[in-house]
Amino acid sequence: MATITASFGSLTTPITRIQGLCGHFPILPSPSSSSLKYSHFRTTFRASMATPIQVSASSSPIIGAPDENKGAAFSGVVGANDLLIVGPGVLGRLVAEKWREEHPGCEIYGQTVTVDHHEELIKVGINPCLKGTKTTLQFPNVIFCAPPSRTSDYPGDVRMAALNWNGEGSFLFTSSSAPYDCNDNGHCDEDTPVVPIGRSPRTDVLLNAENVVLEFGDRGAHIYWLSKGTVEAHPDHVLNLIHYEDAASLSVAILKKRLHNQILLGCDNHPLSRKEVMDLVNKSGKFTKVFESFTGTTDPLGKRLNNSKTRAEIGWEPKYPSFSQFLDSL
Repeated sequence: MATITASFGSLTTPITRIQGLCGHFPILPSPSSSSLKYSHFRTTFRASMATPIQVSASSSPIIGAPDENKGAAFSGVVGANDLLIVGPGVLGRLVAEKWREEHPGCEIYGQTVTVDHHEELIKVGINPCLKGTKTTLQFPNVIFCAPPSRTSDYPGDVRMAALNWNGEGSFLFTSSSAPYDCNDNGHCDEDTPVVPIGRSPRTDVLLNAENVVLEFGDRGAHIYWLSKGTVEAHPDHVLNLIHYEDAASLSVAILKKRLHNQILLGCDNHPLSRKEVMDLVNKSGKFTKVFESFTGTTDPLGKRLNNSKTRAEIGWEPKYPSFSQFLDSL
């Protein structure tokens, strides 16, 4: 068995859009109350493989009362595998079930418009919270599967949900196949053109919501730090980076070699300190915000990785040799 030990860093994948044939589950009180019906849906997906910002292990959160008696709120410590489901209907609850099977011990939160089904959510292990509840928590994994029928500003709701994502895992928005510009029983796939904005109010809503997700764009650690301006972390802590695409191509290259009993390493061989990363970001001119500073002094330093042996063994080189060259490609 080949084991790859990879350090995944702030270089993130370009936009990935998964728009396929999947189950569409109507929003019903519970998964058992009706048979599941199938249709198309599109999913707009934003993933980031970033140097993780340290988080504590998941623990049972305290569910309290938020401001203005709005209902249950999420609070406590967010774990690396915790999940926020915006619109935990049938699809959301099935996602929760599958996610918990993959990540035992994680915490799963469900954001709803009303408190009508909060007791049901608690029974199936989902911590409920009302839409609009104030929280400072951000989650590594967020899925938005609420329908547009219960809101006057669907793109705005998606934008608010995306603000609950910390950029470390994935933000997934489930949509519909309606935006595909095909209405004659013809064949349609991921590359089929979409309906132009302005032709249909229904598709406009969906496409505008998808664009909100795509506009969140690159959500690596550098984007998180930009959003904060000042971060309490040691500026000299060294990060080891690799682009999402390069991590994937290295993994495939290793699989093709059919190696056994080896430990391999994935990185770009250009380690940078946090300060160096953000200096490059500021100098790039590619971002509207400017990062101010890191203020930490006591947190531990990192390490400098080099995978020249792995490259020679596998015959692999990265598409993005350094973070600086990645920024140049934007």
